[in-house]
Amino acid sequence: MSEGVKLLSYTEGQAAVQLARDTIETYLITGEMLDGSEIQLPEIFDEVRGVFVTLTINGDLRGCIGHPYADSPLRYAITDSALSAALRDPRFPPVHTSEMGNIAVEVTILTKPELVDVPPKDLPSSIKIGRHGLIVKSGYRQGLLLPQVAPENDFDEIEFLNHTCMKAGLPHDAWVTGAEVYSFEGQIFSEKGPNGEIVEKDFNDKACSSE
Repeated sequence: MSEGVKLLSYTEGQAAVQLARDTIETYLITGEMLDGSEIQLPEIFDEVRGVFVTLTINGDLRGCIGHPYADSPLRYAITDSALSAALRDPRFPPVHTSEMGNIAVEVTILTKPELVDVPPKDLPSSIKIGRHGLIVKSGYRQGLLLPQVAPENDFDEIEFLNHTCMKAGLPHDAWVTGAEVYSFEGQIFSEKGPNGEIVEKDFNDKACSSE
């Protein structure tokens, strides 16, 4: 993780995932938004952070939306992202209450995206698989892939760049032809199974092996 960025403890990471799940389940059952201001959470949840919430069923994506940039306190970024992942991901129908028993919840806390200011030929060597997530921008188009996407799909650096471009709706080689590339890091807390044990994912071994 980038220097100067305070990491969440394991207990805080557990709280982040539980907050995401509780937000979704409360809304699906009652139709009401969980009031994040009334929940007792550690102080770090009042810090302004970027975050993504990912929902999966048997390892298959069921929804993933977040705040790429730090624009609100973590507690609100999590609750908003959780509901958006469940209800507003345009790739999927809204999550139904009956699905929650099969859904695993993952929360990724992001560092500030930074421009990778190198010539296109040097972009692949500037990316560390398992450590960096990517944002590609060109005009009004923007695509983001989280750090865990590359190792979970066995992407190398060029494939990771290509897929991020395609996520933005750009040609796969847009990173070669002038699109801006930003990198960021993420701290990932995930349920091992639906409503199961919460673990912190660590892809450092993958990052080291690709160097």
